[in-house]
Amino acid sequence: MKSTTVSPKALPIHDQVVLVTGGARGLGARLVQSFLKEGSRVVINYLESADAAQGAAAAFPERAVALQADVRDAQQVNAMVERAEAHFGSPITTVVNNALADFSFNGDARPQADTLNWENLEQQFSGTVRGALNTVQAVLPKMRAAGFGRVINVGTNLFQHPVVPYHDYTAAKAALLSLTRTLSHDLGPAGITVNMVSGGLLRSTDASSATPEEVFDMIAAGTSLRRVTTPKEFADAALFFASPWSRAVTGQNLIVDGGLVKG
Repeated sequence: MKSTTVSPKALPIHDQVVLVTGGARGLGARLVQSFLKEGSRVVINYLESADAAQGAAAAFPERAVALQADVRDAQQVNAMVERAEAHFGSPITTVVNNALADFSFNGDARPQADTLNWENLEQQFSGTVRGALNTVQAVLPKMRAAGFGRVINVGTNLFQHPVVPYHDYTAAKAALLSLTRTLSHDLGPAGITVNMVSGGLLRSTDASSATPEEVFDMIAAGTSLRRVTTPKEFADAALFFASPWSRAVTGQNLIVDGGLVKG
């Protein structure tokens, strides 16, 4: 019996409607800028940073909209997705799960082995894993109907190389990697890819603003490129996973850290 192979759909980035969670500040803002530069229509999700989100949307009035929602709340996420679809007259094709529960990369202030508690872990799991689950489930019916979807999760290289042991943050991102791989298997037949981009310490974002300069220098010295990765370089990798060039790539974790982590 002869088998037939159907190539996955490939939608150009400029035809995509992209939801970036936590898109008002830091890495999220850079992701928003990169997708807008490529011609996408972008939903800038925010929780508290209304001025920054609305300012970013105002610069691209025809291709950007700022919408508030707590990604930990499925009802709010569903309402945001409905508003976005009504605004653009098109369903969301691409989700970038970037939102981060309150967190600062401050090694001195982090919970340590003897002070870490379940509330620390639960806060990060709720924002990272529940948030991603809520966004994926909210857009899934329209993605299935279209036979196309892109889910890009923001991870970390800390679960391969815990240069600073941020227990709560790293555990949540590791769980998100597992969800990335299981969802990719479940959703692949529907033409939906699910991948992760894992950066190292980025110079600089709101979350890394508390990081001492000597830590940046130490990490840079350990990379193959001898420098710390920028948010723009990270965003370039996210564009790859959204692009037609990655149409046969799913369930993968791409480490973008200048070569600090090998393999």
